[in-house]
Amino acid sequence: MTLDLLTPLAGFGFGLSLIVAIGAQNAFVLRQGLLRKHVLAVVAVCALSDALLILLGVGGAGIVFTALPWLTTVVRIAGAAFLLGYAVLAARRAMTPKAMDADSPAASSALLPTLLTCLALTWLNPHVYLDTVVLLGSVANTHGEARWLFGAGAAVGSVVWFAALGYGARLLQPVFAKPVAWRVLDAIIAVVMVGIAASLLLGL
Repeated sequence: MTLDLLTPLAGFGFGLSLIVAIGAQNAFVLRQGLLRKHVLAVVAVCALSDALLILLGVGGAGIVFTALPWLTTVVRIAGAAFLLGYAVLAARRAMTPKAMDADSPAASSALLPTLLTCLALTWLNPHVYLDTVVLLGSVANTHGEARWLFGAGAAVGSVVWFAALGYGARLLQPVFAKPVAWRVLDAIIAVVMVGIAASLLLGL
């Protein structure tokens, strides 16, 4: 019983260690949380995507990426191209003060484009496959028959993190009441996106 309890807790902690970092997906969730636009949908997409990737990893899909290195290369190039495009948009927002107001038309976005952006930031990032499918999957499989409990714990960790990030962002609303704060955030997002895209193209 104790072992059965510790295994999902280990998965929970390991899963959080992989996703609690500054990255393209987290930056997007944070921004949507600050804007209070489609937060539930974005959190759901991120959490469900992570759960599916974890499922694939625990099921042994990481072998595919190990056996087909060209697949990782294709995803890396596509992801880098998308991130650079998103970085340009963030940079434009940072240079346009009127776009920083959360209630302005420029800050609003329809649900479908928002979800497509969220999906792209998640699934076109090769790091998510290396971390979630390969690394987490490998660690989960060291737990033998309890590997699914480990994976379940990791999936719960994703839900907790994305929900906290998306809905906890509103606590920063007083800070982002000023347009300059939005400009700084988008400037940081642009830099992060460019940095991640560069690391993908360099194969890091």
